[in-house]
Order: sequence, then structure tokens, then C-alpha cells
Amino acid sequence: MAVRILKHVWSSIPNSLFLSQFSTSTPDHLISTIVSLLTHHRSKSRWTHLLSLCPSGFTPSQFSRIALDLKNNPHLVLRFFSFTQRKSLCKHDFNSYATVIHILSRGRLTAHAQNVIRVAIRLREPNPVMKLFEVLVKTYRECGSAPFVFDLLIKCCLEVKKVETCVDIVRMLMSRGLSVKVCTCNALIWESSRWKGVNFAYETFREVFRLDYQESKSSGKDLKMVVRVRPNVHTYNALMVCFYREGLLERVKDIWVEMEGMGCKGASYSFGVLMAVLCQEGRMRDAEKLWEEMRDKGVEHDAVVYNTIIDGFCKIGEIWRAEEFFREMELSGVESNCVTFEHLVNGYCRVGDVDSAILVYNDMCRKDFRPEVSTVEVLIRGLYDRRRIFEALEILRLGIEKFGVCPTKKSYMFLIKGLCKEQKLEEALKFQAEMVGKGFEPSLEIYNAFIDGYLKQGNVEVANMLRKEMLETQMRHEEV
Repeated sequence: MAVRILKHVWSSIPNSLFLSQFSTSTPDHLISTIVSLLTHHRSKSRWTHLLSLCPSGFTPSQFSRIALDLKNNPHLVLRFFSFTQRKSLCKHDFNSYATVIHILSRGRLTAHAQNVIRVAIRLREPNPVMKLFEVLVKTYRECGSAPFVFDLLIKCCLEVKKVETCVDIVRMLMSRGLSVKVCTCNALIWESSRWKGVNFAYETFREVFRLDYQESKSSGKDLKMVVRVRPNVHTYNALMVCFYREGLLERVKDIWVEMEGMGCKGASYSFGVLMAVLCQEGRMRDAEKLWEEMRDKGVEHDAVVYNTIIDGFCKIGEIWRAEEFFREMELSGVESNCVTFEHLVNGYCRVGDVDSAILVYNDMCRKDFRPEVSTVEVLIRGLYDRRRIFEALEILRLGIEKFGVCPTKKSYMFLIKGLCKEQKLEEALKFQAEMVGKGFEPSLEIYNAFIDGYLKQGNVEVANMLRKEMLETQMRHEEV
């Protein structure tokens, strides 16, 4: 009841009275007047009264003092901040931005806090990120902020690729006895690898998690590991994937050993990365042992792991073993996907069993899985090798009509060569025109296919013209 009466009193006070008070107010009185206005006035009219009271706006210092008095109402601070931006009532600086960021962070309005950070780090100032960080540190206690405010800053900096700056921020926080969340460290490792290389990412990992060694107090020779922030399985997953993408397979295994040494249990994703390494090296017996280890440890075999081991067996030509794992996958209730079928199609084509590859491909299409152009190319080549060019044309037609597949240059080449061998030169010319229209230049193989086709028809004149054109094209390429 008292609150309603107070709001009624505030709404009944004329703007002229506010203006007269403002003209004679001391700075402290001004601040308390504005805080009372924002706190007690009706929300629909408070902004009009505020604009009348302070038409010239606020200094960043005044804004920060008002916001701090309202810090227990972060939503109101956010509305006040947005109002000053819309009406250009305050030329915000790092201090006023920092105040808003702290208040929004302590109120768990993290998305809004990050938006303010993004605005602040775009200020036209030398090294705005570090300046904002310094102000956030200085104003941290005064604002009663939340520790993860620095995590929010680091994540926003990573968005704009300021990787080295983020590492510097982590260093300075550690020097003050502070640390950031493990998930933030993991994000830093990912982005470090992406923009600075995997070796930089690994050094960052060692430094951020303080994985170093010091001499034991009991013995000057014994060493023990010192861990300030304990990495989790996602940390090691990030490192293993980074090394795997760079083709540094031995380093992946080193990270696995280090992960186990830290007592960190691998998840399905972790096993999947290590299994991908073993399969790429053709060590399928070791991959099967790892598979059994997952079963013994109760780690789920997900679709990624199934696809990895299926692909491994397909690549070494043991397609029957790949089929066994595919059947187990279905019986286990793990849903197969487009990748599963593509591995099997490639595997059957690799061993020369095109008929089985077509059956798998048709099953894949019935499930509405969109095939990759490379899979279509493999099938077309397999059918071309067996002079089943019309079936290859049907595969391509289905891929184009149902999935919008764009043929590769090699697909065009196999189809044109096959049609020329079948004396279907008109159809071959249509494909050749389509190929050129897609920006693919005819190769020597295609020229020779047409030349052989016309010679078989007895059309020596056209064959000679093509031979001359082929030689001229070859000479132009050599000059280039």
C-alpha cells in the first residue's frame, strides 16, 4: 500500500519541480534524486521525467554512481543504460561500461553482459580489450561482481580472434590468484589451434592449466606435477582433435596417455578420436581391442564410433567385417546416418562389388540421405569400369533429380568416355557441353574418347579436327 501511495506521489509531482531541484542540487543530491526517480516512478513515465530532469545527460562517472545505487535491480540498470544509449544522454567510457558489465554479471544476465562487452571492445581506443580488462579488475570489488565476468570477456575476445590477448588476460588473472572456468580454457584451446596452430594451443594448455613440475620437498630429485586448474575430458578431446586434424597422430596418442595419467576417464568422443587414429594407420586389430575396452568400461558405442570402425574395415578391404559392425549397429538401436552408407558404398566399390554398392546406395536414397558427390563419383566409376554406363547415367539422374547433386569433372569424364565407347556420341556431346557450361575444360582423355568414337564410325574428318583442336589446347596449357 505504501509503495502505491509513493508511486502516486511521484507521478503527481510536476516536471518543473524536478527541474528546479536539479538546477540547485549538489552532485550527491542529484544522484539520489535520479535513483529515487528510477526506483519509485511508474515505469511508463519515468523515462519522460528523467529526460526532462536531465536534458543534457550524464557524465560516465555520474552514470556509474547511479547504476551502482541500482545494482540490486540489474534489469532496471540495463533499461537505464539502453535509455542513455538511445537518447545519447551519456558518452560512455570504459568505467561506465565496466559498471554495467559487473552489475549484469552479478545478476546472471550473462547474454546482456556479453553484448555490452562487445560494444566496449569496439571503442576506438588503443588496445580496448586490455583497457576494459584493467577497469574490470579495478572496479570488481566495488561492484560486487561475479567471478565469471572475466570468462565473459575472454569469450567475447575469442569471437574477434584476439587469442594472444586472451592468453595475456589469463596470465594476469593467474598472477592475482584467480582462474577462469574450465569451459573457457577449453574454448581458448580450440581457438588457439584454429588461429595460431596446434603447437601454440598445446603450449597454452600447459600454461593455462599450470601443468608443470616442481621438486618434491622431501627429495630434491623427485618431481611432482603441479595442477592449478584441473582439465576435464573436453579439454583433452579438444587437444586430440586439434592434433588429429593436423595429421599428428602420435601426438594424439600422447594426449590420450596424459589424460589417463591425470585420472581423467575418456568419453565416447575421446575413444572415437583415438579409434580414428588407429583406423587411419590401418591397425584394425588394435581398433577392435579399443572397441572391447569401451564395452568393458561401460562407454557407449555411438554412431560416430560405429562409422569410424566401419570405415576402417572398408579401407583395408575387409568389407564383411564392416557389414558385421553395421548389423550390430542396427541391432543395438544406434541409428545409422548418411556417413554410414557412404562408407559401405565406397568399401564395396573398393573391392569391386558394384552390385552390393548399388543396393546400399538405393537403400540410402530410400532413407532420404543425401549422398556426397564423391560417393556418386565412386559409383559411376565402378559402373564405367564394368561398361555399365547406362546404369551409371541412371545413378546420376536420380542424384540430380532427388538430391540436387552436382556432378564432378571426373563423373562427366567417365560418362562421356563410356558413351563414346557405346557409340552414343550425341549423348556424349550433350554431357560435354554441360560440363563446359559448369566451367570444366575437356581433358585429353575426353578428346581421345571422342576421336576414337568418330574413327569407329568412319568419320575421319571430324576425328582429325578434334585431334588438331586437342593439340592446340595442349600447347596453350603448356605456354601458361
